[in-house]
Parts: sequence; C-alpha cells; structure tokens
Amino acid sequence: MDGARSGNDRAGAARREAPGKGEKIAVWADGRLGIFALAKANMRKVFPDHWSFMLGEVCLYSFLILILTGVYLTLFFDPSTSEVVYHGSYEPLNGVLMTRAYESTLDISFDVRGGLLIRQIHHWAALVFVTGMLVHMMRVFFTGAFRKPRELNWVFGWTLLMLGIITGLTGYSLPDDLLSGTGLRFAHGAILSIPVVGTYVAFFLFGGEFPGEDFIARLYPIHILLLPGIMLGLVVAHLILVFYHKHTQYPGPGRDQKTVVGMPFLPVYMAKAGGFFFLVFGVLTVMGGIASINPVWAFGPYRPDMVTTGAQPDWYLGFSEGLIRVMPGWEINAWGHTLEPGVFIPFSLFPLILLAIGLYPFLEAWITGDKREHHILDRPRNMPVRTGLGAAWLSLYAVLLIGGGNDIVATHLHLSINVITWFVRIAVFVVPVVTFLVTKRVCLGLQRRDRNKVLHGRETGTIKRLPHGEFIEVHEPLSQAQLFTLTQHEQPPPYETGPRVDANGVRRRIAPSQRVRARLAQAMFGPRTRIAKPTVEEYRELTSGDHH
Repeated sequence: MDGARSGNDRAGAARREAPGKGEKIAVWADGRLGIFALAKANMRKVFPDHWSFMLGEVCLYSFLILILTGVYLTLFFDPSTSEVVYHGSYEPLNGVLMTRAYESTLDISFDVRGGLLIRQIHHWAALVFVTGMLVHMMRVFFTGAFRKPRELNWVFGWTLLMLGIITGLTGYSLPDDLLSGTGLRFAHGAILSIPVVGTYVAFFLFGGEFPGEDFIARLYPIHILLLPGIMLGLVVAHLILVFYHKHTQYPGPGRDQKTVVGMPFLPVYMAKAGGFFFLVFGVLTVMGGIASINPVWAFGPYRPDMVTTGAQPDWYLGFSEGLIRVMPGWEINAWGHTLEPGVFIPFSLFPLILLAIGLYPFLEAWITGDKREHHILDRPRNMPVRTGLGAAWLSLYAVLLIGGGNDIVATHLHLSINVITWFVRIAVFVVPVVTFLVTKRVCLGLQRRDRNKVLHGRETGTIKRLPHGEFIEVHEPLSQAQLFTLTQHEQPPPYETGPRVDANGVRRRIAPSQRVRARLAQAMFGPRTRIAKPTVEEYRELTSGDHH
C-alpha cells in the first residue's frame, strides 16, 4: 500500500515538473522577446484612482465603438452622387429622385438587419466622444494636469478634439440629406469668404460649383480612413504617455511628487476598465435603441433650392455658427473684389480661440518660469485666474451656442430673433468678463473659508455657554489629513523683472517680453489672486490655549 502511494507521488511530481504547451510557448517567447521582465516591471504599476479619470475612459471607449460600428456601416454605404429613383421600404419617398448615397443610407436604416440601431449608436458615440473630450480637457485644465511633463499629452488631446470635430462634420455630411447639405452650404460659404484664394479653395474641395459631383466621394475616404487613422495613432501615443507618466493624483495624505497612492494596473485597474467599457457600450446601445437621432428620412434628399426648417448643426459646431449668425453683415467692395469680413472674421475666430486653448500650457509655463515636474493636481479654487479663464471660455461657448440656434430659441420661447441676436452680440463681450470676475471672487471666498477652517476648525452646530455668560459655537479641530489637504498647495512669489538699476548704479536693460511676463505673472499669480495660507505660528497660537 505504501509502495503504491509513493509511486503515485513520484508520478504526480513528474507531472508537475513537466511544463505544459502554454508554458513552453511562454518560455520560448520570453527567451526571444523578454516578455516576463517587461510584464513584471509594468503590469503591477500603480495608478491613482478618482472618479473624474473615467472621463478619459469614456472618450476611449466611445472611439472604439465608433470604429466598430463604422466598419459595419461601410459594408453597406455607397458614397456615390449618381442619381437614382428610390423604390424601397420607406413608402413616403418612393419615386423620389435622390443620390445613391442617400438611398444607401435609407437602405441601411430600413432594410439592413440592425442597420438603424448601428447608425444611431454610431451617431450617439460620436456626440459622446466629442463631449467626453471637451469635459475631460476641462478637468485637466481646471486642475493643472497639463503641466510638465504632460504638455505633449495636452497637445495630443487638443489635436484629437479638433480632429473629432472635423470628423463629425465629414460624417454627418455623407448621407446627403437635406440637413447635411444645408451644413455643407454653410461650410462652402465660409470657405468662399477667404480673401483672394477662397474661390480656388472651394473649387478644389468641392470639385467645381456647389454642390459638385465628387464631394461625397472625396469625404468618404477622409472620414473612414485618413482622419480615423491619424486619431488612432494619437490615441495610442496618448495612452503610452499616460502609462509612462501615470495619472496625476489629487492632493491628500501620503501623496507627493514622487509617491503614488492607487491600485495596480493588473488585475484591479484592467478589470475595472473592462467592465466600464461594456457599461459605456451598453448605455450607447440603449440610447441608440430608444432615442432617435438624425432621422434622414424625415429631411428628404438634398436639393440646393431648399433648406431644412430649423436646421441646426451638432452642438460642437454651434460655436462657429453662432459666431457667424451674430456677426454684422459687413461687405467691402474694392478694386473689383468683394471681401466678406462678416463671414471671414468669425470663421477665423473659431480656430484661433481653440488654438489659444491648445497653447495655454506653454504660456503658463513661460509666465511662471516653473520647470519642475508636477504630479499633484491643483484644487481649482487655489488658481482663481486660471479657473476664471476656463469658466469664461465655457460661458462664451454657451452664449454663442444660443446665437447658433437663435431661430430655434425664438420660435420656442416666442421671442424676436432680432432681440436674441442683439442679446448675443452684447453678451459675447459682457458675459465672459462677468463670469471671470464672479468665478475669481468665488475662488477667493473658498480660499478664505479654507483658511478659517484650518485655524478655527469645523463648525459643529453645538452652542456652549461660558462661565461668564458668553455663548459660543464649539469648533471641532480638523484631522491631520484634512489639514494637509487644505494647506499642501504652494504659493510661490510671481515672476518679477527685478530692480531697474543694479548694485553698481548701471541701469539694466529689460526686454519688452520680460515686462509683459512680469505683468501677466502679477495678474495671474500675484497677491490679489490668493489668500495667504495660515502659518504654523498662527495655527499654534490659536490652538495652544482655550480659544474659540
């Protein structure tokens, strides 16, 4: 009996020692690629965790869903402008002359199994993708996550936002319905307003007079190959940099520029990311199934002599349309040429405003002269000017969005469209300034509240009567973790040009750029933009005795 057991033990040991096929393949691959060492060094990498980080994941998963649904739609869409007479499942359009592109869109919607659902998921994913990128960039902006060493990642994200807007424009123009054709007419007019070369650029893009016969065929490879290919490369580069630098982390105990508090990449982070992908996919599927979007059959095919009632672009292009709608219709005739500043100026302002957002990290780094790495996020209240600028830009966007839909606002609220237009023209200059000032004051008030909370503790609501008859409210001292969070931020002095005359009495030459930098530093990071943190001496003085 004992002999049989020992024989079984030896056989089991032999089986345990013999590597399986999978292990043999892994060992073979590691001997040539060094996978084990690479995995050991990176798979257990710790990443900070916060709910706001999911905004970037929403963008990533929406982009993946866009690619998956887009591949499905390309199997059935025909980007041809050749005219056909429709005879299909949608009875109201039977016998109507239309392009093959529009007909194939109708076929996808009514005849391809699951086609309408995939179309609507694709369109909703595009809106969520651009929305997620904008909200994600605002989170990065308000918390200062764009600072060194993440400036390049900010540029990648900004480029993705711009390409996402352009890809959205090319995408909803492909069906060749009346709504998309109206948007193309708007884009064509904006291109024509470019001085001197506008006509040539329009002819080159549209292949002749609007609407042209080649434009849909030209947009198609741009939309499905060129722009997604560039965006995919940028997404990969963006993720590589995120993995290399890790997420920034919010201030708190145990967190500094060299210490990360979070979870390992595998298995925790990847498990949460995988579950969140299916959650995003599920939400977009529900939206595509119950919420109709872009019903091209209700608009009909594009005709140059017709305009869709209440035609509105997707929200991310309402900013540019608002600029053009509220601009006075200026026109200049000189030397046999007609200039349209009423269209060209707002057409130019849209990319210029977005360009200012893309360059802001480099401007702030130049103003502060800070060359250190930053892995701890700012609380927005501690950077009132930056927070005010972000809020002012968002308010400008909201005002121009109202201007872009002035006809819809007028009809729904029973207002005069002229009143709305003049309101937007004034609000473009007034609302951002008021928003900036109010936001700055709110941030300073929150800083002042933090200072009082550190020095006096948290109000408990408990009233106590002292022996001499005075009534006071009992304050509860903050924990060390709370004290650290409220006081960990730095308040360095702003950049200054220094004295005009040196120690030898020689007048120093100060470049104009240095003067500008010093003034901007005072305006953005000077004494008027912050409430001084309580010092250790102040805290000890107030907490050492029986103070209330």
